[in-house]
Amino acid sequence: MAISSTLTTSFKKELLEAKHNFLASGGNSFKLALYTSSATMGATTTAYSTSQESSGTNYTAGGSALTNINPTSSGTTGFTDFADLTFGTATITARGCMIYNDTNSDRSVATIDFGGDKTSTAGDFTIVFPAAASGTAIIRIA
Repeated sequence: MAISSTLTTSFKKELLEAKHNFLASGGNSFKLALYTSSATMGATTTAYSTSQESSGTNYTAGGSALTNINPTSSGTTGFTDFADLTFGTATITARGCMIYNDTNSDRSVATIDFGGDKTSTAGDFTIVFPAAASGTAIIRIA
């Protein structure tokens, strides 16, 4: 079992079909769900699933809503990002996560491997997104 860090193939295709809108105002709602080390996710993942999703205190199945940052560009790269996300006072262990479009049939956007199990015990479990820049944003098209 493994989690790969990637934009999913279905997401790339669905961008060309205009199924994802990342605008901060009027765009789709995106969520982030946490997964255990038993999860298998990667390029072929097409939608959110509860299979092997993490569970624990102050974590709800389906994860939590993300705050969109408006898409922009720099040079020849278009990109978008999200505000950092915290699951407060959580007792949880996760190996990775999935970003998915909660507005549009829970379609997958990206899967991310944390590189090992991450744990919080009655503390904050925080997902820190990289800077919203052409070389670092979580979603980049170059």
